[in-house]
Amino acid sequence: MTLRFSVLASGSTGNAVYVETEEQRLLIDAGLSGKKMDELFQRINRDPKELNGILVSHEHSDHIKGVGIFARKHKLPIYANEKTWKAMEGQLGTIATDQKFTFATGEVKTFGNIDVESFGVSHDAAEPMFFTFHHEGRKLVLATDMGYVSDRIKGTIDKADIFIFESNHDMNMLRMGRYPWSVKRRILSDVGHVSNEDAALALSDVIGDNTSRIYLAHLSLDNNMKDLARLSVEQVLKEQGMAIGEQFELYDTDPQNPTALAVV
Repeated sequence: MTLRFSVLASGSTGNAVYVETEEQRLLIDAGLSGKKMDELFQRINRDPKELNGILVSHEHSDHIKGVGIFARKHKLPIYANEKTWKAMEGQLGTIATDQKFTFATGEVKTFGNIDVESFGVSHDAAEPMFFTFHHEGRKLVLATDMGYVSDRIKGTIDKADIFIFESNHDMNMLRMGRYPWSVKRRILSDVGHVSNEDAALALSDVIGDNTSRIYLAHLSLDNNMKDLARLSVEQVLKEQGMAIGEQFELYDTDPQNPTALAVV
């Protein structure tokens, strides 16, 4: 049996990731409209009604915009930690009690043949967390919305086969851009987002011998570009002695278009 995934959408305008085995199908976040979520599933040739659940990382709208309507339409269970439930409940609309489940930060929860490990991140939300997926010795990491990458996080995500990893902004674009200073300060803070350079430095500490792909995720629409993110990360990793194209490959993600379903 194989573990597969698609980054359905990733960026400051909306985020969603799909993970499956032959037995289980999980959606992580649904930060786009219900209509757009249905369209994304059509594009990877999957039926949302076959999902076993939605895992929610935190309550920001670019991660939960479609959670309520999608869960109601397809009768899906929703999993989030208690603080996230309290923070997002008013934004989801009515959710039936039998669709509400708690997934604590730091817990390992088993969904059929996938073990999902949640880990806390530093971000300006109630209790943000992301996930590591384990299946038959394979390891997929989803880690975005981090003000910084702590040693604790590095220990959790170390040596994954696949990383879906935040590369939010270019420092110069952010500093010179149109955002007010208060927003810039939030993004640059320890509860903001990871820059291209900081993403690469963190990745250089956790890439292992089995790492084959890195997907650069949650790029800012205003303060980053795919080519710039890739070149920045590539340059830092090369300076750290890593051979991109030989050891592993870098991939883009997109706010509107899913990545091809890929095997971990």
